[in-house]
Amino acid sequence: MISRYHHPALRQLTEQLRYSPIDRRMEQVDRAEQLLYAVQEGRAYPYQELCERITGYRPEKYPDLRIDGDVLRHDLRLFVEDLSASANIPVEAAAEPVFTVEELSREYNVSTKTVDRWRKRGLVSRRFKFGNRSRVGFLRSSVHRFVEEHMDEIGRGSSFSQLSETERTMMIGRARELARQGFRPSEAAQRISEEFKRAAETVRYTLKKYDGDHPENAVFPDAKEQFTDEVRMEIYEQFRQGVAVADLAEKFGRTRTSIYRIVTEARAELLAGQPIDFMDSEEFHQPKADSLILGPPPTVEKKASKTKAPPGLPTYLASLYTVALLTREEEQYYFRKMNYLKFKAVQLQQQIDLRKPRTKDLDQLESLIEQAVEVKNFLIRSNLRLVVSIAKRHMTPTSNFFEMVSDGNMSLFRAIEKFDYTKGNKFSTYATWAIMKNYARSIPTELTRRDRFRTGSDEVLMFSTEERGSQYEDESNNAQQHQMIMSILDQLDERERNIIMHRYGLERGTEPETLEQVGTRMGVTKERIRQIETRAMQKIRRIAVDDNLDIPGLE
Repeated sequence: MISRYHHPALRQLTEQLRYSPIDRRMEQVDRAEQLLYAVQEGRAYPYQELCERITGYRPEKYPDLRIDGDVLRHDLRLFVEDLSASANIPVEAAAEPVFTVEELSREYNVSTKTVDRWRKRGLVSRRFKFGNRSRVGFLRSSVHRFVEEHMDEIGRGSSFSQLSETERTMMIGRARELARQGFRPSEAAQRISEEFKRAAETVRYTLKKYDGDHPENAVFPDAKEQFTDEVRMEIYEQFRQGVAVADLAEKFGRTRTSIYRIVTEARAELLAGQPIDFMDSEEFHQPKADSLILGPPPTVEKKASKTKAPPGLPTYLASLYTVALLTREEEQYYFRKMNYLKFKAVQLQQQIDLRKPRTKDLDQLESLIEQAVEVKNFLIRSNLRLVVSIAKRHMTPTSNFFEMVSDGNMSLFRAIEKFDYTKGNKFSTYATWAIMKNYARSIPTELTRRDRFRTGSDEVLMFSTEERGSQYEDESNNAQQHQMIMSILDQLDERERNIIMHRYGLERGTEPETLEQVGTRMGVTKERIRQIETRAMQKIRRIAVDDNLDIPGLE
């Protein structure tokens, strides 16, 4: 029931989201579960940031509200269960195997009351449709994660205490045989669990306890503790940055094979958890869709663009007016191709086995995502002129033209993601509506904000002096500032420098990229990119202060 929530803000958020589209709801459920794992007790979390992590949208209300970690963990667990219940998903349609309470009880040889206690301790449950009934279920990945974090507790409460001495001796003897054959502890436990029909965690706990009690005769004397998710991601990031596997193996005390396995598993988790939205179409499900959709673009005769760029535009915007606009046929082709590539990526994403991911599948998935991003960027570049045109029409005496272009660009990015090309409409019509709708909201809000600071004293403006320099001086100042910024970036490490360069479009001929785009480029989550960017900006400010550099925007 909704009344079980400890905080009314989380209860209200659940009620709001239960009316969103089903696929969107399930995406929010997945995000909430991942957020739950990151929450720490004893720490308070800003409500606006929590909403953004779950929904992708940062609300304006409750700017000062913070929720304690213990309350948040409790309510997020309810959020996942209640929102999944509203989706009414059949258990057969789940993305991975689902355990019921009874099945989990039998798997670990514990009572159903113990399973309920595990739920209160953090085991995440969802609701699925079993026939005509809605029942609690547990995703295999959720169970595995809980077991890994509470192995000792589960071992004490499971069938370990009910193993006979003979069975325990046979397990240890079989483990020795597997250890001599080169099996790792986790692999040996899995093999033994299948042979003895016991839960893998029960076997793992049995072997671990035996080695702890008999260190002089341990089955796996060199066994090491499992890495945390943070350490595994650190290994993956260093590998992506070019650190040699041999160096990583020496630094983290693992074999080269283990490092390769950790890198592959971390890469699979990131790719499998990456949200990919697309517009589905019947064309995608045809037998020869690849040859029909991924072929060369239509041949269209075009005349060179004769439209002159408005005066005063920076070079990168003025250059847009030399590019011919896309025809309706070309728009159809590129939007169809972008969405089909995403469709194929999602199909492959659902087939990835996180326990044994194949490098070939991961390479193919990354390639599909990169190709889709390339097509999207091409569509963005082909329609940036539209943003400039609309921004000019909505200019007011107090508006900043470049801020309006930047704001319009964000609307354009969203419009490209949401445009349904199957309806046959021209994209410029849809994008114009989206950009103007955004201006209709943002411009009145900005005017209202400025009204608060108006004095009504026109003489302030009449007697103020304009200190605008010449164009040459402006360009010279910009060049000097750019040179100072680049000199500061040289003092950052390579990863921080690359993120800042891509985020702010500091390389010639490039555009600023979103957190998600940079994350895709570097193989990490957008939240990780945000953290590194924040750290890098703090370093930049510190360097600027130490060197007494005056760079606008770094105050």
